[in-house]
Amino acid sequence: MADAEITPEERTELDKTLYDALNPLASAIRSRETGLAVDRMWEADPVEVALSVLAAWKVMDVEVRRLTARAAATAGSYGASYEQLGAVWGITRQGARKKWPDAVSRPAPGTAGRSTLALFGGTAELVQASSGGWAWTGRGADGTSSPVADGTCHATAEEAAAHAGAFLKEHALDAGGRP
Repeated sequence: MADAEITPEERTELDKTLYDALNPLASAIRSRETGLAVDRMWEADPVEVALSVLAAWKVMDVEVRRLTARAAATAGSYGASYEQLGAVWGITRQGARKKWPDAVSRPAPGTAGRSTLALFGGTAELVQASSGGWAWTGRGADGTSSPVADGTCHATAEEAAAHAGAFLKEHALDAGGRP
């Protein structure tokens, strides 16, 4: 993904938007702390006003972190990896996993990259190759084994399952127990 740097004009517009969002929050925080009307915030001691603004930025920081975690989880739910999340954020895969530990769902241990398909009285095992592709081996109901793996890898588990399913259908037994 391209570096997400912003132009000086975009930064100026972002600053303005953030300050416009911050001012009502800072005024409300100041009003709650002092009991003064919201519109009188700026009449207070400059140090107290500045601390109210800082408190508002703290609230915004917490909310931005929450929304960032939600965006990471959304990307993870669509299949993004920790490596991809880290690349976008400018951190390592491990850093992304630490920052957003629940963003990417992990397959259950022992089933990651492996599944079994049972159709037409036969079975096939789908295995994820180290390249990331998927291969399969199977035994049809008629006892026919799939050809020895020829190195063919399919792009997705679903594609490999479709090929395995076609093999199992071809080697199914009819109702009388015949191929």
